[in-house]
Formats: sequence, C-alpha cells, structure tokens
Amino acid sequence: VQLQAYGGGLVQTGGSLRLSCAVSGYIFRLNFMGWYRQRPGKQRELVATITSGGQITYADSVKGRFTISRDNAKNTQYLQMDSLEPEDTAVYYCNANLSPSFGTKSRDYWGEGTQVTVSS
Repeated sequence: VQLQAYGGGLVQTGGSLRLSCAVSGYIFRLNFMGWYRQRPGKQRELVATITSGGQITYADSVKGRFTISRDNAKNTQYLQMDSLEPEDTAVYYCNANLSPSFGTKSRDYWGEGTQVTVSS
C-alpha cells in the first residue's frame, strides 16, 4: 500500500492550492482518510478527516477555508485550501486507515509529505 500526495507549492496570502492523495496497492477496506500538517518547530496536527460515509471533521484553524473530499472509486482524497495564510505553511501529510486484505486488521498508512508555503 502506498499513498502519494500531490499539489503542494508556493502561494501568496489569500491564494488557493488543492492537494490530492491517491492510495494504491491491495485494499480490502478503506476506512477514514485525512490530512495532517507539521508546521516549523511544531508537532504534527490534524487538519481534516473524512470517513467512508462522508462524515467530516476539521481543525478549528481551517474551518471555512479548507474543504476535504474523497472519491471512493479512485481511492483518492483531496484538500481544497482557500484563503491561505502564512500560518498554513507546513508539510502536509495524507493519511488513510485501511485493511489491505480480508481478515487483516485495519491500520493507518501515511504518505510522504508535500510542502505548502504561503508567502506574506
């Protein structure tokens, strides 16, 4: 199982970016997916999660600005980030909780991070 994130980059304050994360490999059951970030000098923190049924959770700091979504047919999740602020500068990681085969317990898988830099 591999998670590959795309879409990071450099943007000015107030701009937008869209991150994508595709899950590949053998997947029996894909449960919840999510995005986390690690800002400079800080611990990794939750940004947003989405369940297989579409229930969504956001960190208070991104509510109203970020939108998480997923395409279950493509095993892909997205993070639309609008009204970006310098405080959003971080390495963003995608996460998926899944079982790779029947009878195997679900666990978390992580993608390599993608850098998002917001200039003031």
